[in-house]
Amino acid sequence: MRLASVRGMRDILPAETGLWQGVEGAIRELFGRYAYREIRPPVVELAELFARGVGAETDIVHKEMYVFPDRKGQMLALRPEATASVVRAYVEHAMHAGSDLVKLYYLGPMFRYEKPQMGRQRQFHQYGVEAIGSLDPALDAEVADLAAQLVADLGLDRARLRFRVNTIGCAADREGYRGVLLSHLGPRAVGLCSDCRRRLEQNPLRVLDCKVPSCREIVCEAPSSADHVCSACAEHFEGFKGHMEALGLSYEQDATLVRGLDYYTRTVFELASEELGAQDALLGGGRYDDLVALLGGPETPAVGFAGGMERLVMLLHREDREEPELDWYVIPVTDDPEVVRWTSQILAAMRRAGLAADRAYVRKALRKSLQVAARKAKGAVFVGPEEIASGAAKARDLAAGVERVVSLAALVDPDAVRGQLAAEEAS
Repeated sequence: MRLASVRGMRDILPAETGLWQGVEGAIRELFGRYAYREIRPPVVELAELFARGVGAETDIVHKEMYVFPDRKGQMLALRPEATASVVRAYVEHAMHAGSDLVKLYYLGPMFRYEKPQMGRQRQFHQYGVEAIGSLDPALDAEVADLAAQLVADLGLDRARLRFRVNTIGCAADREGYRGVLLSHLGPRAVGLCSDCRRRLEQNPLRVLDCKVPSCREIVCEAPSSADHVCSACAEHFEGFKGHMEALGLSYEQDATLVRGLDYYTRTVFELASEELGAQDALLGGGRYDDLVALLGGPETPAVGFAGGMERLVMLLHREDREEPELDWYVIPVTDDPEVVRWTSQILAAMRRAGLAADRAYVRKALRKSLQVAARKAKGAVFVGPEEIASGAAKARDLAAGVERVVSLAALVDPDAVRGQLAAEEAS
């Protein structure tokens, strides 16, 4: 019997990992620019953490979480999301004691037992930020701005992206809105899907998050949560929208946006892409001002967002953004042992100079070797008996197709070589 990967947990193959690494590097660089520091919480947590933090009746905890006992019978879970884990770490390590505002980011795998679909597997990868310690609506807008800047830095078409925003108010607002929503949805319950009929009894706000078309038709006429918030929450939402406008971030207000987790309060938002179809959310987030206290810490407001790496990488693939990963690809033109040794010396010198380089280890016709080089590198270097005798090698700019003989010292400075090649092409 041939073994295969578990359904919904796919291999990320070498052809893709270069793009993944590039995206991860861009995320780390940008988030650091906004003064966020990386945190790496464990993959396995107490199952109770997510039941308390995310909500025991949410789909994530109720149906999708991977839960199992350890050898002492303690119930553990593979993390289905990271915000609860980050806040648990914030409380456990008393991070509030060292700073009024703690700004954290994370990258890593999450796990949910759901139907695999485009851009979402049972093991998927998220990036996100958490800003813990301030109720300032300017911080909500900064978090949204960070999301938009990431898109810009990666070169995606911002014209095809848009923010959806809403407010769901504080805990007292949500309790009042719950009754209003029940009055609207109750008489229409027969038209809801089976999951939404269950949600109607446990947490009717979850009905607003359903993507089933028949349910969407019913909830689109539901009363807006923004019309049922207290004056403080309404003022906060207006402040958030004002800061969004000041930062040049366009948005549309979506009365049905509530997000799928129980810890959200006040501001909620999503950044959506037209290229992703019906499931168009690229990332989403909002405030969770009660979560720190719920997990045993002091009363502490917070805001953040999370995005799926798979969806982001998928969009970048569609943009055809792949570039050669190597500076040089070294090709020995014969199997002569001295040529092979000289090839290895050149390759080692390049790598020690900080260049990305590889060589042809499988003997092929020169034309085929060049085809391989063109897929992998910006330049090719040819090594043969003539090159050994002269103490230099032929270097070719694979984009321009220009070639010249250069010394070994020059080969470890590709910018200098390309400058020579460009000058030669111009002449």
